[in-house]
Amino acid sequence: MLFAHDTEVALTAAAALVNTGRGGIEQLPDQAALDRFVTERQWTGERTRDQAELDAVRRLRPRLERLWQMTEDDAVSLVNTLLRDASALPQLVKHDSWDYHLHATPPDAPLADRMAVEAAMAFTDVIRSGQLDRLRLCAADHCDNVHVDLSKNRSRRFCGTSCANRTNVAAYRTRQAMRPARP
Repeated sequence: MLFAHDTEVALTAAAALVNTGRGGIEQLPDQAALDRFVTERQWTGERTRDQAELDAVRRLRPRLERLWQMTEDDAVSLVNTLLRDASALPQLVKHDSWDYHLHATPPDAPLADRMAVEAAMAFTDVIRSGQLDRLRLCAADHCDNVHVDLSKNRSRRFCGTSCANRTNVAAYRTRQAMRPARP
């Protein structure tokens, strides 16, 4: 494991959140979609489940998305801003099925603030360990999703298996088409 478990969870959740606004299709069109996202990503804490909460989460996406394109100094500035804006105060907590991990906002903080701070805390680990190059864009044609390469050998190129499979099948078909026909 490259990072602590909670850091990896927060990094993949940040990438997933960013990807809900990419590709020209709004993947958080309504409160029900946000509810599913929050459940899938195991976000805890209070929720207002209103349009303001949904709008705040949507506004967070482009801020986080910038982290995939920034230099280290710019990323530090944004991470510090995200932490400062939410008045983050890191503390070790243990709840539900999770062992001790860091939370930097109270459970009643707005969802978007909790998401921003969790991402910012994870990105502090990425920056401090000199691993910003693990933040990547999917290498598949026609996919602009972001992902975090958590592989040991830094070899992950695609946002998911469907993009990897599609690219590999296309390459295979190209190779087969270039082979001379057998008599």
